[in-house]
Amino acid sequence: MVCEDCGMFGNLLERVRALFRHGGAGPPHGRHFYPADVLPKPPRYPYGTRGRGRAFNDLDGELVDPRAGSALSVVAVVSVDLCLAENGAIHNTARFELMERPRDARLVVRRGQAFALALGLSRPFQRHRDAVSFIFSVADSDKNSFGQGTLVAVPLLEKIADSPAEWSAVLDATEGNYIRVLITPAVTCIVGEWKMEVDTKLQGDGALSYSLPGGIFILFNPWCPEDQVYLYGEDLRQEYVLNDSGLIYRGSYNRIRPSVWKFAQFERDVLECTLYLAASVGRLSPPSRADPVKTARALSAAVNSPDDNGAVMGNWTSEFEGGTPPTKWVGSMKILQTFHKTHKPVKYGQCWVFSGVLGTLCRALGIPCRVITCYASAHDTQNSLTVDYFVNDAGKVMEELNSDSIWNFHVWNEVWMQRPDLEPAPQYAGWQVIDSTPQELSDDMYRCGPASVAAVKRGEVLRPYDANFVYAEVNADKVFWKYAGPTQPLKLLRKDTLGIGLLISTKAVGKWTREDVTHTYKYPEKSDEERSTMLKALAQSESLFSRYYLNEDFNDLQFDFQLRDDIVIGQPFSVVVLMRNRSRREDYSVTVVLRVDTVLYTGRVKEPVKKERSAHKVRAGTEEEVRLDVSWEEYAPRLLDQAAFNIACLATVHETDYEYFAQDDFRVRKPDIKIQLESPPVTDRELMASASLVNPLPIALKRGQFIIEGPGVDKQLKIDMAQAIPPNGTATVSFRMVPRVPGKATIAAKFVSKQLDDVDGFLEFMVSLNPDTLA
Repeated sequence: MVCEDCGMFGNLLERVRALFRHGGAGPPHGRHFYPADVLPKPPRYPYGTRGRGRAFNDLDGELVDPRAGSALSVVAVVSVDLCLAENGAIHNTARFELMERPRDARLVVRRGQAFALALGLSRPFQRHRDAVSFIFSVADSDKNSFGQGTLVAVPLLEKIADSPAEWSAVLDATEGNYIRVLITPAVTCIVGEWKMEVDTKLQGDGALSYSLPGGIFILFNPWCPEDQVYLYGEDLRQEYVLNDSGLIYRGSYNRIRPSVWKFAQFERDVLECTLYLAASVGRLSPPSRADPVKTARALSAAVNSPDDNGAVMGNWTSEFEGGTPPTKWVGSMKILQTFHKTHKPVKYGQCWVFSGVLGTLCRALGIPCRVITCYASAHDTQNSLTVDYFVNDAGKVMEELNSDSIWNFHVWNEVWMQRPDLEPAPQYAGWQVIDSTPQELSDDMYRCGPASVAAVKRGEVLRPYDANFVYAEVNADKVFWKYAGPTQPLKLLRKDTLGIGLLISTKAVGKWTREDVTHTYKYPEKSDEERSTMLKALAQSESLFSRYYLNEDFNDLQFDFQLRDDIVIGQPFSVVVLMRNRSRREDYSVTVVLRVDTVLYTGRVKEPVKKERSAHKVRAGTEEEVRLDVSWEEYAPRLLDQAAFNIACLATVHETDYEYFAQDDFRVRKPDIKIQLESPPVTDRELMASASLVNPLPIALKRGQFIIEGPGVDKQLKIDMAQAIPPNGTATVSFRMVPRVPGKATIAAKFVSKQLDDVDGFLEFMVSLNPDTLA
């Protein structure tokens, strides 16, 4: 029977269950799909009726009731127009490659918002006689059910549902043999690929079903105020959801270096790969994919590979045989396309690669996401909120005794969402930290977050998820100890409460510049709020400070540790310590050790570059300079992949046994790639461009290669240099691409060679709409 209130036929539940008992395949015929611009004339008989337990008369096109022999005219769905252009525009999904395919296109929409479908019928639709229902089921669920929200029956009604938490389908218009319907997925529905069937029934016993070939992808909706990921401000949504290019900041706090990253969230295979990573690698059940908190946490686990064969394999050595060095990646597209094809971790990544890929996954699903870089970021392995370093007589940090570390920089992500799982929920809403770099286990998996940034700032280190680890990254105390042997007490050389969590950075909204967000993570250094928050965090973590004895205060000699000159790769540099004797009577004997070591960006000191020990007599009222000069020839053989160094000074005042210790990290500056457009950027028209680089080294660059990504480039362009580039010589390459969509676009370029690598550049520009398209 047909329900008088909603027109939904009463045996729908039984029929759906029977359908899925037979594998959910739907009818053996009738899987006909027509692109949006081609609506065929309905045939004289309905498809999709064979094999459904009913007789079919090919001559008169009527369905015959085998029990009564009477002719029944059940309306049949014979075509579905996905209204791709219209839906893509209002759902902000038009740029997905799935929506642009000339054949086999798929509809991508956002939950909590209506999308249109045009149904071609076998005869004109009669409102009071025909009942239509839409059956949605999650494509990758083995056992769909109404209770789990993986199976939804939506009757066609005259008005939308009263609650945004309910699905609805309304009749928008009728014309001839076509009807236009508006379907609104519930704002809390599962995010992923859905199958759709359309059931039609006449008041009586006849019923037909049409199965849409391919699936409909439903995403989170930051444009919908009722969605948990709603983000106010169109400029913010454009930046954190739709922008497919961004900046990732690397280097060190005193040598900040922006690098372009192509998120490529709309490109081929990326959305499908994202859903696979969430479900199969992140072990996220379909009902959990309705929750952005659980989804973001699962994605942070799925990007890395140590425990689940996720998308990217980490490598923090200097050997990258069998894979791509982390500094060579331009964006996420090739990584995710490769993983989608092989389902094996792609080699290799470091923190900014993990973060760039995670940013792609979140933006692809509609979760607002941005990339965050923290300079001098602590890795607190003991959950003590301190990072302890042990130094020997030579001023060298003893790696064998150190379990904690301070990374020159560390890159993670922030996602925007409400936190209904935390009380009081509004207090912890907004940006949440997630981190896919495999550092520490969280609930037996390498993942981190989401941790509320607001909770971190308040020192609420017990709030889920992993707020204590994030707090230590940005606010731990750095302590240096003089180690004189296993039987000798440790001597506190220096306690630094200001050296961790510096210049926390992200790309500014709508600009290619840096935005400092340090204030969102911590109160100003040296403020009463900052110290009280630290003590509050320590109390919650049940951690105690252990101190042996303090270095005696000694103010007669003032030390100033400096790094001289703007260090350009290929040029010499100097390290200087100034000693100023402020006493008017006393002279002091000082031994100074200056050293330069190569260092990974994770803070691990590696090969020594140069070290000098010298003795000095600093007379009363005088100043003395101790200088260490390092030439290109001295540091070039020991350059690691990111050209980073650690400089350290250990000064001992013999008359007082006072010891001064200081260290700093820096990286040499590398040249930028210049990109120029050689023709106007217009959609569906070939765009010519060039990239050039000046060799800053005193030696030739051999076997160089440019790696290019840009609009309309489905596969990375790799251009090899036929000739070596002499010192101060310029290398230039030309390339072409065909932009597909109008609006902002970015070309990203990377240069690699054995002598010089990790060099990049980018160019943002506007692509105009092809006038032929308008015509």
